[in-house]
Amino acid sequence: MNIQSQSRTIAQSKVRTHIRYYILLIIFLITAVNYADRATLSIAGTEVARELGLDAADMGQIFAAFGWAYLIMQLPGGWLLDRFGSKRVYTYSLFFWSLFTLLQGFVGWFPLAYGALTLFILRFMLGFSEAPSFPANARIVAAWFPTTERGTASAIFNSAQYFSLALFSPLLGWLTYAWGWEHVFIVMGVMGFVLTLVWIKFIHNPPEHPNISKSELEFLKEGGAVVDIDHKKTDTAKSGPKWSYVRQMLSSRMMLGIFFGQYFINSITWFFLTWFPIYLVQEKGMSILKVGMIAAIPALCGFAGGVLGGVFSDFLIRRGYSLTVARKVPIVLGMLLATSIILCNYTDNNALVVTLMALAFFGKGFGALGWPVIADTAPKEVIGLCGGIFNVFGNVASIVTPLVIGYMVKGLHSFNMALIFVGCSALMAMLCYLLVVGDIKRLELKKQ
Repeated sequence: MNIQSQSRTIAQSKVRTHIRYYILLIIFLITAVNYADRATLSIAGTEVARELGLDAADMGQIFAAFGWAYLIMQLPGGWLLDRFGSKRVYTYSLFFWSLFTLLQGFVGWFPLAYGALTLFILRFMLGFSEAPSFPANARIVAAWFPTTERGTASAIFNSAQYFSLALFSPLLGWLTYAWGWEHVFIVMGVMGFVLTLVWIKFIHNPPEHPNISKSELEFLKEGGAVVDIDHKKTDTAKSGPKWSYVRQMLSSRMMLGIFFGQYFINSITWFFLTWFPIYLVQEKGMSILKVGMIAAIPALCGFAGGVLGGVFSDFLIRRGYSLTVARKVPIVLGMLLATSIILCNYTDNNALVVTLMALAFFGKGFGALGWPVIADTAPKEVIGLCGGIFNVFGNVASIVTPLVIGYMVKGLHSFNMALIFVGCSALMAMLCYLLVVGDIKRLELKKQ
């Protein structure tokens, strides 16, 4: 290498690249598609139920199928991430959830007697395949972002769920109206296959990324990023989960408060992902096409709240507030705003209903800081496994919420109690962080 080339290499190494932002963008896009795949049935649900002859309780059970599988696979998914690394596990996860989304578009080809069962099985397999996605996101953010940026980064990938509903609800509503419900699943499945190729090509661990500068890598290390997360193969990763570690996490008051808080926060999420569009059609008499457009409004507000909650939390840290204060204040404020969903029971004005839903979803987004809290508190040895346990608790709501609301609507012929159920979930999330969690800090495991 000549002197000129050496000088150029040295100069480039001193320039701080920003590869972590491109990584975050890819995670954001894939998470948006992830949530759109979960929400496909809620948009197409009215037409699917009509064609297959399903009532509200049947739909509740099919919605819950996703949650059962998602829940069952959380601990195995977390262990797989710690054992084989985020990139490899996420690649298979993304490919197979796209496949099972695509196959839902062909349920109508089966005899009517088997249509509901087939749809239940495909939703189950969708949940099975998606299970490692959010723990993987948390691991990637822990590896690629320093502590002072982690809240914002986690909030951004978490806010993809709201962006997803805002972007895809109108598209999926139009596809259902213009082409038939089958095309909702086919289009989203194909989109997932394309993103699988993007993931394989552009995602790497920080030390292995071909475009990262030494300056950025040092910045990440000095800021608390776990850049070697996929290189430190602990005993847990090699031999399977050490149940003593699991017991320690489940015996920590702080971790239990965080885990149960996520359950209550996710109860709000799963109302919007499953029953909200059906609520607008059945309770408010809107058309499928209109619902696709209207559902985007609360979702956009949720997206804004999700990003602002993380930004505000990191701002408080930079202003010198403790990690505990910086994480809890947005959560408490956000959950208080989310309770406004109950007020929808007291008005017949559709514009006001949408406004209140938008306010509630903004609050839910603003306070949904569970993933940055996990990135702050998870034991370094088992970040993937801790994220899996966190998701186990959180996604019990993916089973309970659709079922409870389904039976409420079937028995009471109204969504009024369902909205009270969602509002009370927000209050319980707030109480978990105020009364149970205590100081937010990284849990140190005792070696046994």
